[in-house]
Amino acid sequence: MAAVGAASPVIKVAALCGSLRKGSYNRGLIRSAIELTKGEIKGLEIEYVDISPLPFLNTDLENQGTYPPEVEAFRQQILAADSILFASPEYNYSVTGPLKNAIDWASRPPNVWAGKPAAIVSAGGSFGGGRAQYHLRQIGVFLDLHFINKPEFFVNAFQPPAKFNTDGDLIDEETKNRLKLVLLSLQAFTLRLQGKC
Repeated sequence: MAAVGAASPVIKVAALCGSLRKGSYNRGLIRSAIELTKGEIKGLEIEYVDISPLPFLNTDLENQGTYPPEVEAFRQQILAADSILFASPEYNYSVTGPLKNAIDWASRPPNVWAGKPAAIVSAGGSFGGGRAQYHLRQIGVFLDLHFINKPEFFVNAFQPPAKFNTDGDLIDEETKNRLKLVLLSLQAFTLRLQGKC
């Protein structure tokens, strides 16, 4: 898949990590994606959106259609994005608690996920977070998120050769190339849904 030309508009991507761990491999995937957009991929701008400040979803915290400041700031970041990049491990065959909490806050009326293109990447044990991806796709149906279907991206973080260093940074070139293909697909899909290609 060829990169979108320089005359194309810049696609703004909000990137969410389902793991709050400092050395998270999934956060490492986001860092690597950001690096790729500063070098090899033009026309794509990725902003990491920290979900750790969000309180647990509690509708008692809503006040006549307004939300706590950290929730409102998060919702505005999602609303301003053209597309979404999810990077999350798999917890008990599903999405992580922090990610589900963030998803739920942004789905409160009005649902700020609606109509957005999205991609999922994951790193973890044997299946590389694949089962969490399938649950996230199911959640996305109700949210009206539009996920790219190909390429799929699962990384077994513990299988040789080493994919990440001790800080959680992606170091494997083949995996970086696979990540690049996901980003190019997200970019092309976003432009297509926006009617710009």
